[in-house]
Amino acid sequence: MNKRLLALLSVLVLASMLLAACGQPVATEAPVATDAPATEAPATEAPTEAPVAMGTIKIATQSPLSGGQSLLGVAIKQGAELALEQLGGDLTAMGYDVQLAPYDDQATPDVGVANAKNIVADTEILCGVGHLNSGVMIPSSEEYHTAGLAFISPANTNPVVTTRGYLEVNRVVGRDDVQAPAAEEYAFSTLGAKSVYVIHDKTAYGQGVAEFFRTAAEEDGIEILAFEGTEETANFDAIVTPLVASNPDVVFFAGIYNQAGVFFKQAREAGFEGTFLGTDGMDSSDLADLAGDALTSGGGMAYTTVAGPASAYPAAATFAADYEAKFGAAPEAYAAQAYDSMGVCLASIKAAAEAAGGTPTRAQVAEAIRAVTYEGLTSTIAFDEIGDLPVAKYFIIKVNATSKDTWASNEIIASFDLPSPGK
Repeated sequence: MNKRLLALLSVLVLASMLLAACGQPVATEAPVATDAPATEAPATEAPTEAPVAMGTIKIATQSPLSGGQSLLGVAIKQGAELALEQLGGDLTAMGYDVQLAPYDDQATPDVGVANAKNIVADTEILCGVGHLNSGVMIPSSEEYHTAGLAFISPANTNPVVTTRGYLEVNRVVGRDDVQAPAAEEYAFSTLGAKSVYVIHDKTAYGQGVAEFFRTAAEEDGIEILAFEGTEETANFDAIVTPLVASNPDVVFFAGIYNQAGVFFKQAREAGFEGTFLGTDGMDSSDLADLAGDALTSGGGMAYTTVAGPASAYPAAATFAADYEAKFGAAPEAYAAQAYDSMGVCLASIKAAAEAAGGTPTRAQVAEAIRAVTYEGLTSTIAFDEIGDLPVAKYFIIKVNATSKDTWASNEIIASFDLPSPGK
């Protein structure tokens, strides 16, 4: 075969192969029948792309989780925990592992400061919720301020918490220089008090409240029969004896429920028949277990508070049910405020992360907190230039409870919105 004929045959073979490829497909052998019924292959959605892992973000809490004030401290931690569980989805969707970092300050300044040092040393912590006690918050927040770590308080009312003007310090409740005069106004105008015996617990919170109350009482001409501080927690004879002898119309106790409840019971048993009055440190169901009938006998008891019960906030009904379902008890004071504080942390971290295009710095989170307008359970939250609410809500509560189980029977007899005094 010559070379020209061989080349021609090669071209013909190649042409036939190309025609076969462009024509109808070649029939294939039918599949072997089986006993199984024929079914359509299930339709499948395109797999959702998992978020890129962005690392861990922690939000700390600081409050007393042990000791005599733990009922309120645990409520703060649990309110924040529930908020993280329910509101942390946006950050999770962005790829972050968001964790709670709870710390027990034991209602003690030294412990709070030691914890604060550990908190600021953990670079994954970008925001914090706490404290219960102003006397713990004030020194602890010096550490937060130095480290640029923002904290939002659900409970601290002493003016000094914010009047230092630290960018990192904010609160979602009112102040003692408003609520203590409100308590005095109730004593003067509603109770018609002409004399008062003032006792405080020597803390930044208690003594501060007592001083604001005394100033307002003096302006209205109420006689101050005594003004004294005590750290006693068990035997109040040294105070009760002169108190009963002086027979005041009102005893104003500025402190925390675990101390006040014991005192109220002993004062009533010793013969005091007037009215007990206090501020938000009284707002705990444990007070009723400690004081019992002393709260409703004689002139009874009332207190002002910056944090009404969950029932006082229409938006908090679902929160209260979810809280009880998760923790097995109704929310105590400051639980709803801690929920809102955590909500502000989460919303601000998200906003800062979006603006930064990645994990934000603590400074960026602190700035975002001051720029936020957050629709919370307890109010629309936006902070002024020192970290206060421009307008805060205050309540006056009449105590009807004589035991922990009846604490919900207490009655809101007044509520009002008042502006922050500022610096």
